[in-house]
Parts: sequence; C-alpha cells; structure tokens
Amino acid sequence: MTTAVHLVSLGCSRNDVDSEELAARLDAEGFRLVDEPDQAEVIMVNTCGFIEQAKKDSIDTVLAAADQKQTGKAQAVVAVGCMAERYGTELADALPEADAVLGFDSYPQIAAKLRTILAGGHVDSHQPKDRRTLLPLMPVARQQAVHDARAPLAVPGHGEIVDDDLLRASDRRPASGPPVLRKRLHGGPFAPLKIASGCDRRCAFCAIPSFRGAYLSRPASEIVAEANWLAGQGVKEVMLVSENSSSYGKDLGTPRALSNLLTELSVVDGLEWIRVSYLQPAEITPDMLTAIASLPNVVPYFDLSFQHASGPLLRAMRRFGDAEQFLALIDNVRTLAPRAGIRSNFIVGFPGETDEEVEVLADFISQARLDVAGVFSYSPEEGTEGATLPGQVDEDTIDQRHELIAGLIDEVCNQRAADRIGERVRILIEEFDDGQPIGRAAHQGPEVDGITTLIGTDTNQVKVGDFVDAVVTDSVGVDLTAQIVQ
Repeated sequence: MTTAVHLVSLGCSRNDVDSEELAARLDAEGFRLVDEPDQAEVIMVNTCGFIEQAKKDSIDTVLAAADQKQTGKAQAVVAVGCMAERYGTELADALPEADAVLGFDSYPQIAAKLRTILAGGHVDSHQPKDRRTLLPLMPVARQQAVHDARAPLAVPGHGEIVDDDLLRASDRRPASGPPVLRKRLHGGPFAPLKIASGCDRRCAFCAIPSFRGAYLSRPASEIVAEANWLAGQGVKEVMLVSENSSSYGKDLGTPRALSNLLTELSVVDGLEWIRVSYLQPAEITPDMLTAIASLPNVVPYFDLSFQHASGPLLRAMRRFGDAEQFLALIDNVRTLAPRAGIRSNFIVGFPGETDEEVEVLADFISQARLDVAGVFSYSPEEGTEGATLPGQVDEDTIDQRHELIAGLIDEVCNQRAADRIGERVRILIEEFDDGQPIGRAAHQGPEVDGITTLIGTDTNQVKVGDFVDAVVTDSVGVDLTAQIVQ
C-alpha cells in the first residue's frame, strides 16, 4: 500500500503552483495524494509567511494537522513553504508538533525526507538565509548561474532544474517540449501559471525578497509548454503569477519579453483566457498595455500594485509614483480597453503617514473607480526597513484608517459593478450552486474579484468550463447576475 499524503496549500496562487510541484515529486516517487487529512499518513502544510495574519493561519493549520496524529492515521506533520523558508529552525523550535520544517532547497529531495521521517529518522530543519545572495546581482547572469551550480539552487515552480528521468509518466509530458513538474490538486477550468520567482525591489514594508530570492524568469518555451499541458488537462484560463510580472524577462536579455510571451500564449490551442497578475505601475511599458488590452485570448485585466497615492509616502515605502501618475495610467488603460478590469491593493498606517495623506489616498480611490481593491493595515515585518522607521502609527489610528478606506473601497467598487448593468459580458462557468451556474466575467479575477451568477439557466444548458455570452442584469456588491443572450 502506498503512503498517503494530504497537502494543504495556504496563501497566494504562487504557493498553489509550488504545492502542485511538490505533489508531482511525491507522485513520481510512489506516494499517493489524498483529499482528506484523516486519510493521510503524512500531512504537509505549504505555509505563507507574508503578513502577521497569514503566519498565524499557517501556525494554526500546522497545529490542527498535529491533532490528526492523535485522532487519525497521520504519522507525520511537515511544514514547507514561505514561512518555513523564512524562519526555519526558529519555527521548528516554536512548533515541536511539526516533525520537520523544510525550506525550498529540500523540495528536490522531499520524497526521501518523508521516508526518513516515517522510518523514525531525523531530518534537520531548514537554516534560513537571505536568498537574494544566492544569485548574481546582475540579472543577466542569473540563468547561467542556476544551471552551472554544482548544487543547483531550488527555485519552486522552475522546472528546468529537474532531472528528466524523474518525470517519465505520460501525464507529465506535453505534446512537445520538456516534461512538466506539476500534478493538479484541484480540477476546474482555471489554473495559475508561474512565470518568474523572487523580486529585486526593496519595498520598505515587504520581506518577500529575503526568503523568495532575487528575480528569476522562467524561459518562455518552458512556460508555453506548461500552458499546453494545462490546456490538455482541461484548463481554459491561466493566470500568469509571480512576485512582479512586469519585470518578466529582464534576466533573459529579451526585449519586450512579457508582450512576446503573451503573443505566444495567445495561440495555445484550448486556452481561451490568459490573465496577468501583479504589475508594478512604475515598470509598465506601452507595449505591455497594448498586449494586455488587445491580444486575442488575453484578458483586458490590470492588477496594478499602487499601495498608496501620496508621492512622499510612496518614496518612504521605496516605491514610485503618485495620484496624478496613477490616474493617468488608469486613463490610458481605459482608453485602450474601456471595459477593462482594474484592481489594486493599498496599505494604511505605514510609518509617517499623516491624516492629509490618508485624504490623498481616499480622493484617489474615489477618482480611480477601481473594480476591486484590498486594503491592509501596516504591520512591521522583521528585517524590513519599515520596522525601523520613525513615526510608527499606533494601532487604534491604523484601525480607524483601515475602516475609513475599506468603507470607501466598498462604496466605489460596488458602484463600479452597478455601472456594468446592461453590459454584455463573456462568462466562464466554474461551478453550480443549487443547479444555478456560477462563473466570472473577464474583469473578475479568480477567487478575489467577485462572481457572476447566471439566471434563467440550468445544468442542461451549460457545463463547467463553458464560455457563454450574457448581459448583466443586476449587482450585489461586486458580484453580478447576468442572463445568457443567444
């Protein structure tokens, strides 16, 4: 009987891709992936280490998994992922309930390490290091460095460093190109597709580069091969994910790399929607805007990381731009694609933020008329510049500012959804609720941007994975209802 593993994936879509790499490695080594923790001998938690709440959720999930060792058949609990990479031995000391805390460099040997743990052996926990130091400072030198290293640097989601012999199974190999180091953990017509890892920016509030490392693009041929494989698995929409998609290709020496990649993906047979996530406003070029707004099968969807609208505060954050520049960018987007979806995220309470700067942010949100936005309360992350800055804002003030901006976002985004009533939209059907089809319009990103419910339609007319044309008839918050048109 093969050993059963239950894999829990927390955090962002990038982590979901990493989880499917782990699943492929375990499957290739004879382990069996199961959907329920009470069916598993091993429970593996792919943790998130982004902000305080995400870290708490990760710890709670590991503790819940440890309970299965008392009440179920689980014999081992293993923590992997960003929080494990960031804290390593410190996390292991704080969580003795976990049998191992493993970083990214353990992924290629994950099956052997699980066998050691199950046999009663000891596996050393990860020793954290600043992963930015593991690749050359110059981006153009990084690709060669990864391939030349005697002990290859493990970069989750980058299949080019994998031994081809590991993946002989036919379901890992596309019609052409390299084998795909990925096993889908969930069905459905949508899947994230990683195009790069790491980040070279030094935002004062963010610790991600220290544990995800320097920016490293995947070669376009590898991405296209994986897209073909996903399409063969029934995927109709891919979302390109990375820490910073607008930097794609800067280490490949290829001009207009993102635009060229989108052009190649737009002709992949079976893919009908290609969506780009997480664009840095300061890095967006005219060719990127044009490609996203006009290429066939590329969704006019702009995930723009503004973070704030006050120019001086953005400089303190080690970022660029201001309200005027951001509004000009939004105007350019809507000139090219009037019905484009635009989303963003904002931070309130960063050190030194004044009431006047909160007003600047509020005024920007009112003028921007975003489709969806999120707001985060600033929390000092160890190892970041922000944690040491003067002018730290007290928690009560941050809470008040969060409530103000969140309320304004709800008002603006709800109105933006209401403005779409009467608009003709294309819907991707993703599920049924009491026989009623539920899906998303092109401006609605997966999981976080709202849904569209089709009225007057049942399971006899459409199925999951279908695209239908419809007219929006109503809105509730950012969610829409629509009716199919012939």
